[in-house]
Amino acid sequence: MKGSEFLRRLGKVARTRGLSMSFDPGKGKGSHGRVFLGPNFTALKDPKKEIGAGLLSKMCRDLGIKPSDL
Repeated sequence: MKGSEFLRRLGKVARTRGLSMSFDPGKGKGSHGRVFLGPNFTALKDPKKEIGAGLLSKMCRDLGIKPSDL
């Protein structure tokens, strides 16, 4: 899954759970940015690139959701 698809799916999860979701590209180095889901946040590498299974799992854990929720 690409970073842009992750953001789109995360937006759906946020709407169903009634949480706020935002992506701030200025809160990271280089092409990285920060994704906020309610009170939780994680780093997202370039939204144009693929996210591996291990990184996806870690990002979901940081945000307090399961990869299967996406």
